[in-house]
Amino acid sequence: MNTEKLYRVLLYYKYVDIKNPEEVTQEHKEVCTKIGLKGRIHISKEGINGTCSGTVEQTDQYIEYMRNHPLFHDIFFKIDEHDGHAFKKLHVRHRPEIVTWRLGKELKPHEKTGTHLSPKEFNELLKKEDVIVLDGRNDYEYDLGHFRGAIRPEVETTKDFPKWIQENLGQYKDKKIITYCTGGIRCEMLTAYMLEEGFQDVSQLDGGIVTYGKDPEVKGELFDGKLYVFDERISVPVNQVEEVVVGKCYHCGTPAEKYINCKYDICHHQHIVCPECDEQHHGYCKPECEEKDRELQASKNNN
Repeated sequence: MNTEKLYRVLLYYKYVDIKNPEEVTQEHKEVCTKIGLKGRIHISKEGINGTCSGTVEQTDQYIEYMRNHPLFHDIFFKIDEHDGHAFKKLHVRHRPEIVTWRLGKELKPHEKTGTHLSPKEFNELLKKEDVIVLDGRNDYEYDLGHFRGAIRPEVETTKDFPKWIQENLGQYKDKKIITYCTGGIRCEMLTAYMLEEGFQDVSQLDGGIVTYGKDPEVKGELFDGKLYVFDERISVPVNQVEEVVVGKCYHCGTPAEKYINCKYDICHHQHIVCPECDEQHHGYCKPECEEKDRELQASKNNN
């Protein structure tokens, strides 16, 4: 039986000074459209951040294009096989920042950032008691899966991090801190900011959780739950050594790993749900949403 996947998902980024980001964005959009890729790619004066999907042939074409690009030739691509496109559309946009931090000051991670750790080095530090492990993602991502013993940041978006760090980590500026995120990009700016704020010993997982989960030596060890991803897959497995479910159903609190958006589009609240509650609550996060959605649909039908 042929189990080879016909599609691939690419995850990548690079902090690099771009003098003409609007022009680079337009050219990039034209190239991606011609190739037939789907996904989200953000370009700004500080670099590029992308995740996209396509057939093996299409992704090979894109990687070849990037390998010949004067700014992006040395980008490291994290590649996942998939059954089809992981996105419905293609969006290539110029942004003020490739990740929204709104720090109020310009930092350049490609010039100064935390020490990069290989999966093996990160794994070894996870097992030490005197190391602080900081999840560099949003709280809802942590709830689905995280490294064992990691601090859960009480942030809903990346731009909430500076205030949270000032209020919660200020007393640990002389401690050894290791950070991680999905593919590595958020930790670049996170550790750059922490160094700017006076933290002495800050490191980051090179390539993020995605790379860690594929490393043949560590095999995703000590990552509990699943990895939240920002595409149609929603979650992917990481730990090849043991399977631990850390997510809890929004309704009943039992172990669960399925993330859904509330069926009521005006609410659209994302929550973890077990199979029983998903069926019982018909995809809504609360009874009020189901009632309002029925009223809305009835109103549309009457008109």
